[in-house]
Amino acid sequence: MSLPFQLLFAFLKILIMVGFLFNVGGLLTWVDRRQSAMIQDRIGPNRAVIKIFGFEIRAFGLIHTAADGLKLFFKEDFIPPNADKLLFGLAPILAMAPVLALIAVIPFGDVMDLRALWSWGCPGTVGHVLSLDHGQCFDAAHKLAADVSPVIFFPPVPRFGSPASSPVDLMVAPLGIGILYVFAITGQGIIGAAIAGWSSDNKFSLMGALRAASQMVSYEVTIGLSLVGAMMLYGTVRLDDMVRWQGENCWGIFVQPVAFFVFFAAAVAETKRIPFDLPEADSELVSGYFTEYSGMKFGIFYFAEYMEVATSSMLLVTIFLGGWQLPFIHRDGLSIELGTVTIFHMVMPHIWVTIFQVLTFFGKVLVVCSFQAFVRWSLPRFRYDQLMKIGWRVLLPLSLANIFVTGCLVLGVEQSSAGAQAGLKVAADLSQALVAGLITALFVAGAFGMLKPRAKSAWIVGSSAQLALSRGGTKQTAMQA
Repeated sequence: MSLPFQLLFAFLKILIMVGFLFNVGGLLTWVDRRQSAMIQDRIGPNRAVIKIFGFEIRAFGLIHTAADGLKLFFKEDFIPPNADKLLFGLAPILAMAPVLALIAVIPFGDVMDLRALWSWGCPGTVGHVLSLDHGQCFDAAHKLAADVSPVIFFPPVPRFGSPASSPVDLMVAPLGIGILYVFAITGQGIIGAAIAGWSSDNKFSLMGALRAASQMVSYEVTIGLSLVGAMMLYGTVRLDDMVRWQGENCWGIFVQPVAFFVFFAAAVAETKRIPFDLPEADSELVSGYFTEYSGMKFGIFYFAEYMEVATSSMLLVTIFLGGWQLPFIHRDGLSIELGTVTIFHMVMPHIWVTIFQVLTFFGKVLVVCSFQAFVRWSLPRFRYDQLMKIGWRVLLPLSLANIFVTGCLVLGVEQSSAGAQAGLKVAADLSQALVAGLITALFVAGAFGMLKPRAKSAWIVGSSAQLALSRGGTKQTAMQA
């Protein structure tokens, strides 16, 4: 592929990943409000409104997100008198940059063959071969077939091997070091928080920075060790090869369940979100390391946290939830297998398989992001000593034990008989069937749940509410839903 086309596709891939990251970051600010309202039985965001010709547009509270972003642009950019102005202004950039750099090695699809997306050809019948030349169809004797017109074809590609004609990796930077790059970039996330707290000339900010530094360093160790077992099993450090292994065997959550749990817990701690939000605990440190920030500098810190949720979800999906893989969907189409027996096979065009894979990856990321928001509004904040004990005394030993058990199992499988390995292949195919069944069941349950009418009933919680009810209730005011 020529250099201009390489630059064009690199720009498009950057546009897709950065655009998705920014949009999901903005959407998560709304999800936090809306989902917390649903969990706490409140109305949620509904006051921001746009009036057009007498019609009020509330968009389920989405206008709040746009209003907040617009407001931050016009708020005063306050800098403390004794702050280090250079570092104070540099800290938000250092907090945002690692998040954007991390998405460079995250694959959002398999290798795409440009020449196999579509092609022009001449439809022929059995025993009558036609060829395309200068936009017209000719037979074997090179006579013009006047009654046949060229049509567009959407060909499939082979299941195994890489495209040799015009391959395009659906990741910004297909580096060979893969997960090692992730470790290097995530280690830089602490710099922004530490510099922000130190340069603010505020004791609450400094305390938040110290908490952030110790917390992130502690849980980065756990994140790294939790992925060692996955690398041993997949036999590679490239994220795209990890996804391909899961597509041909089973998802990482089935073969590394302990690593999945440890990685998820440590990733939530790395994003400094409830129940691990001690560096910015508002009841103790006002806003922690960014207490003195206002305007868009505060907005960058605020937005970077939501973007960290998205990037951690991308890594979780890539390493443990199959990445772009759907059960039984491969490069050449739908293939339902059980061990060495192929039950059903349907060839699918390469362009449709690619579209399904990309949509699958981003859909999984949205689901994991929503689950992280659910965790935030379901668990209370830990004390700081509890947070450190969980990291060093619970998660770290679990990750070390997982490495030992994984090593023993890998050696056992390599030395096992052919029958045992065939049995493992059947178990892997059954896990794919289990995933397909769960996805179908959740989709059907969600569809019926959306259509089912909801019955609202009063729910009395606490003695004060019971006392108010016994005295005739409280005054009700008009509220807009």
